[in-house]
Order: sequence, then structure tokens, then C-alpha cells
Amino acid sequence: MLNPESLVSFVIASTIIAVAPGPSNAFLMAQTFTHGRVAGMKSALGFAVGGVIHTIFAVVGLSAILKASETAYNAVLYLGAAYLAFLGITTIRETLKASIDCEDKPHVSTKKLGNVFLQAMMTEVLNPKVALFFIAFIPQFVDPSLSPPTLQLAIFGLLYPILAFPIDCAYIYGGDKIAGYFRRHPSAPIWIDRTSGIIFIALAVNLII
Repeated sequence: MLNPESLVSFVIASTIIAVAPGPSNAFLMAQTFTHGRVAGMKSALGFAVGGVIHTIFAVVGLSAILKASETAYNAVLYLGAAYLAFLGITTIRETLKASIDCEDKPHVSTKKLGNVFLQAMMTEVLNPKVALFFIAFIPQFVDPSLSPPTLQLAIFGLLYPILAFPIDCAYIYGGDKIAGYFRRHPSAPIWIDRTSGIIFIALAVNLII
């Protein structure tokens, strides 16, 4: 059993975060432009599987912490809130910069296609920022009074890649139009990122109060 309000909030927040132009979306677009839609779809599937793996890690880790100590679990939640606030502030601050650091741009090989699915999955799984995001983001929507926290963590965690996958597909199949829109409206990605940043901060504040 999930809290309906938390579920709606999770769906809205996850959708906006998934839509926000970022390294993963840029990776999908680059693979699509370089190798075609099939490569883009394989990349999207790779990111989705990577999200599932992060969910498993997050649920196992958070469940172990909860069993060991409720105080330690609450400490993780507050640290997660602090991390979300940091992400929010950083995201908004980055939109105020005139340029983007090269390290934030995804590297896509222009050589032979290779295993794009595996490349995308491992890129997602081995990204510590993604792991921290799952650990910080998912617990904010859990209501221990309704059902076992472990079950809720698993449901919310698996919902995110399910929600993100069709959005990734939209990026792939509408790549030219999306890229054209962003070229014609350069401020659009900035405001989407700012909205994401505000959501991160709001989630952090919601836990604290």
C-alpha cells in the first residue's frame, strides 16, 4: 500500500527529472544520431536496467540499515535530504553559468557500434552520483505507517525506470524535433533544469519539516 499523495508527487517529480536534459538524454540522442534508433533504444534499455540494479542496491542497503538501527536509517534520510538540497542548489547554479564543463558531456564513441546496451547499463551502474540519487530520492516518499518500508522502497525504485523509459523513447524517436526545439528555444533546457532543482530542494525541505 502506497500513500496516494506520495505516489502522485513521485510520478510528477520523476517525470520532470527524466525530461530534464542531462548526460543520459544527451547520450541517447548522440547514439541515435551516430548509429540510428536501434542504438538509441538499446541505450534506453541499458539505462533502465541500470536503474533497476541501483534500486536493488538501494533497497538492500537501506533495508539493512533500517533493521540495524532506526536512528541510523533516519540519519540516512536526513543526509539524503541534504544531498537533494545540494543537488537542487547546484542544478540551479549551473543554469546561471554561460558554459558547461566538458566532463558533464557524455562520451560517445564514433567507432563501431559494439554493445551499446552494455555500455549504457555500465555507465549508469558505475555512476556514483546515480547511486546517491537513488538512496536520497526514493526514501522521501515512503510512509512506514502504511506498509513495510522495504516494499515501498522497491516499488518506488522500480517505478522510476518504468517512468523514465518512455520519456527516453520520446527523446529517441523525436530526436530531431526535440533538438530543433532546444536550438530554437535555448532557454527551455535551463528552465527545465531550474524546475528540477526546485523539486530537489522542496523534497529536502519536506523531510526536514
